[in-house]
Amino acid sequence: MNSETDVIIVLGTRPEIIKLSPVIQACERREIDYSIIHTGQHYSDSLDSVFFEQLELPTPEHHLGVGSGTHGEQTADMLVGVEQIICEEEPEVVLVQGDTNSVLAGALATSKLDIKLGHVEAGLRSFDREMPEETNRVVTDHVADYLFAPTEKSKESLLEEGISEAQITVTGNTVVDALYRNRELAEQKSTVLDDLGLVEGEFFLMTAHRAENVDDEERFDNLLAGVSNAAKQYGSEVVYPIHPRAESSLGEFDITVPDNIRLVEPQDYLDFLRLESAAKLILTDSGGVQEEACVVGVPCVTMRDSTERPETVTVGANRLSGVDPENIMTSVISMLEANETWENPFGDGSAGQRILDEVVQTGQKVNL
Repeated sequence: MNSETDVIIVLGTRPEIIKLSPVIQACERREIDYSIIHTGQHYSDSLDSVFFEQLELPTPEHHLGVGSGTHGEQTADMLVGVEQIICEEEPEVVLVQGDTNSVLAGALATSKLDIKLGHVEAGLRSFDREMPEETNRVVTDHVADYLFAPTEKSKESLLEEGISEAQITVTGNTVVDALYRNRELAEQKSTVLDDLGLVEGEFFLMTAHRAENVDDEERFDNLLAGVSNAAKQYGSEVVYPIHPRAESSLGEFDITVPDNIRLVEPQDYLDFLRLESAAKLILTDSGGVQEEACVVGVPCVTMRDSTERPETVTVGANRLSGVDPENIMTSVISMLEANETWENPFGDGSAGQRILDEVVQTGQKVNL
């Protein structure tokens, strides 16, 4: 494959936009012919467009506008659209990132054609098959030609499943590339702390959107109670940029949000990055936020029973609490009282370049 070869990049959610931005920017620098398929898996076109603008990315050539639906409906609609575009453009490689339905659709469509598939962030495992994301990432890994593992741990998981070492490249995680590039920009440009009346280091930041948490009334209620109690222990307000799914559940279940949890609108990338960097503690059920907290050096509590980012726990940046209020309290105290620093396990910020080195084979492949 040479530098003239077409690359198609499939994405559909805001975390994918962020994590694939270093790959897109590397394509631009190296003048590689590429195009972007946006499935539209996230519902807010306006917020998506802000992400592209802030990250200085070109407008996607293709937008499927799939939106919400059941897993089957979403994946089927995306599969049809992605396959049609791939057949028209005939690239030599398609790149997908992560574990969403957009990733699964891109992987399945590509794997049935004579086109190479690259999986960015390969080898992540929660070992919880009740998570639809686990199915998506496992299937994608096993049909991919190039597996870009962010860490040695994820490489080990792939090898244990019988995937050839020749297909695996440890690249680091592109989230580090994005954070290194944009953290300073967020400090300079974002006014979110002033807008929300927040003082750096004196508030908790929370995200909760996973179906197993917010679609279950008892779990969601317990989660909110646990976070509220832990924040009271430290006299801190909780800022919660609320996901549409979670907001809908609050209304459906008629849940009263505790007074010290402030609901705010979903934030654009630079504002959310500023909130992450300025928080005293982050509570989340998001995989990507676990990584980002680890990289920016803010203690994290993950309100889940498992994580596909075990490196964050190993280095001391993160602790699993589930949604039991007492466990949330214990985990928050543990993270804040430890007062530790840790080494970022996700690479040096050159993952996007390493990925292109492998698929385009121009220049020497760089090792971590």
